[in-house]
Formats: sequence, structure tokens, C-alpha cells
Amino acid sequence: MNPNIEVLYRIAGNHERTIIGLMSGTSVDGLDIAICKIAGSGKDTKINVTHHTTIPYDSAFKAAIAQIFSIKSVNLEQVTLLHAHIARVHASMVLSALTNWNIQPANVDLIASHGQTIYHAPASMHTQSIYGNATLQIGDGDILSTATGIITISDFRQKHIAAGGEGAPLALFGDTILFASEIENRVLLNMGGIANFTYLPAGQTTHIISTDVGPANTLIDSYVKANYNGLSFDANGEIASTGSINEAFVNAVLAHPFFNAAFPKTIGPELFNLAFIEAACKSAGIATMTHPDMIASLSYITARVITDGIYKVVGDANLELVIYASGGGIHNAYIMQQLQTMCPNASFKNLETLGVHPDAKEAVLFAILANEAVAGSPSLSMGKISFPQ
Repeated sequence: MNPNIEVLYRIAGNHERTIIGLMSGTSVDGLDIAICKIAGSGKDTKINVTHHTTIPYDSAFKAAIAQIFSIKSVNLEQVTLLHAHIARVHASMVLSALTNWNIQPANVDLIASHGQTIYHAPASMHTQSIYGNATLQIGDGDILSTATGIITISDFRQKHIAAGGEGAPLALFGDTILFASEIENRVLLNMGGIANFTYLPAGQTTHIISTDVGPANTLIDSYVKANYNGLSFDANGEIASTGSINEAFVNAVLAHPFFNAAFPKTIGPELFNLAFIEAACKSAGIATMTHPDMIASLSYITARVITDGIYKVVGDANLELVIYASGGGIHNAYIMQQLQTMCPNASFKNLETLGVHPDAKEAVLFAILANEAVAGSPSLSMGKISFPQ
């Protein structure tokens, strides 16, 4: 037997596996790293997140990714170079984090790497009939594995595409394993660049759904970066809290066909960008709007599309829900207050009450997918395996 396969076979048979989950999202602000001790698989999974951190990207690295991120026409050489370079940067960050935590790479079984999405192209968006759904993440697994000395599982989204999905959101699989409840109707809400949620009705497996619903931070962040020198986001919703909501603009945004499309669905910054804001202003007949009013309106839209999506899926506005929130949006007090106002019958809780820090959730979910690929019996085994040698 190939020695690499022997090592993987031993890892799969262990009572517990140490897996590093890595996530770099559409905000492209840094790498989330979570060390997870995972025993069992499927519904019997037990997880202990022992360490987590987010290592921010420097300005040069972010600028390099921005040249090819969510843009139809890019420099192919830059894509090729960054495919390798991102993996090397992520490897360096992983090794740095392990050093800080006094953990030897030899004591880690697997790395689960999401990579960096640079373009998401569901068929509903590209509308080219000869092509299906597609998505592209870069950050080569072989380079990451060789540089760290740790077996790496990466490129998870392609199997979802191959099985007829859109490549996102993948939260359904990990959310169901980790967070399903017999007694609570739970919504696992993630507010990164894009807002998505998983609905887990109490004690059921047939009405579970996971879907994107629209922009979370991506429109707000893009607008802030373009109009506030030196700022990249609206910290704590402070700018939004000084503005007023422009109803004509909100209505123009919500008139876009995406919001009426059936669930589940996916989307990304390929649609929700500065050009989208400009088009909505034109449609609403708005010549000018103050920056605080625009940011207040965009923040309201984030809360609105989340609320509309939840109640469209749940089907009962009076049903008691517990919404466990994660992602950068939870740090925006304006958005969180809007959500609480729009969902008066729901209880909002920090995901940490379920044992996972909200800033680590997506990294943890990819660690779960890697564990399933190696030790589980999943209906859909995701990820490509790269060995250090």
C-alpha cells in the first residue's frame, strides 16, 4: 500500500482527529484558522474547538486579490500566480499560528482549506445555456500540504457542483451535524460578505434548508471603501446610525429578480457591487444621496433580505425561532437592531452558546467536511486530498 494511503487510513480509524479549518471569505480581510478536535462522524460527531484566530491580510496581498476578485475579465497570469501564492501565504499563517499556540505540525492530522473564491457563477447568473453552475476557488492544496507538512483537503465546492448543486452554501452539511436540535427551531445565520442561513426545524430532517438570501456586508463594505478614505467597513454600524433609510432606493434594490428566485440559491459580489448600487439609484430616480443615508439604506436591506428569507422558508411568522448569528455582521449593532425589530418573535443568540465562536464558524464547518470525507459515510463526500510528499 502507498505509505500516504496508510497514514490516511490510520487517521480515519483514530478515535479523534485534529483538523485545522481554514476560511477566507468574500470580505478578503484575513484568514480564519480553527483547530478542532473531532471524534466520530455524522450525527455522532463531537467537536472541541481548542484554538482559533483570524490573521489579517496586509494591504499588498488584498490589493493583489482585488485585481482578480469577482471580475469577468482578468489577467490570467495573475490568477495563475495567485493560485500558488495564496497557498504559500496561508501555509505561512498556519505555521505561525501553530508556533504561537506551541503546537507541532506533526500533531495535526489534516488541514481543511476552503481557499479563496475569486468567481462564483451559478447558471442563474451567467445565463449561458451551454454551461451549468460553476465556481472557482484558488490556493493550491498541494502547495499548502507540502509547505506545512500536513495532509490537506481542499476544493470542497466542486463536488457540490458535480452533484448538481451551485457550489454554495455548504453550511447545510456542517450545520445539520453540529447544531440540529430536538426541541428548538433553529436558524444558523451567517453574515459575511453574503448573508446565508440554515433552517433546522426542531426534531425534523425533511424541512431543513440552507440558502443565500442576499448581501450582508459586501455592498456596505464596497461603498465605504469607495467613499470614506482609510475605512473598509462601517464599524459597529456607526455611520448607518447617523443616516436615514431611503425607501425608493430600498424598493429598487428589492425589485431585482434574485430576491424573488426560489430557494435554495446562491449569489456573490459578482452581482452585489458598486455597479449594482448605481443601477438601483438610476432605477429609483435618485441623483444624489448622502453617504450616511446610503449606508443606512444598505444596512437596512441586509436585515430585510435576511428577515424576508427566513419567514419565506419558515412559513409562519409566529413560530418561535432561535437565531444563532455568526460572521462579521454580528458586530454591526445597527444591523442587529434592525433584525431584532423585524423578527420580534425570534430570540437572537451568539453562536458561542452552542460551543463555537462565531468568528470561527466557517473554518469549523470546513473541518467538519474534511472529517466526513475521511472518517464518515456522507451522502456527498467533498474535497480533494493532497499529501505532503
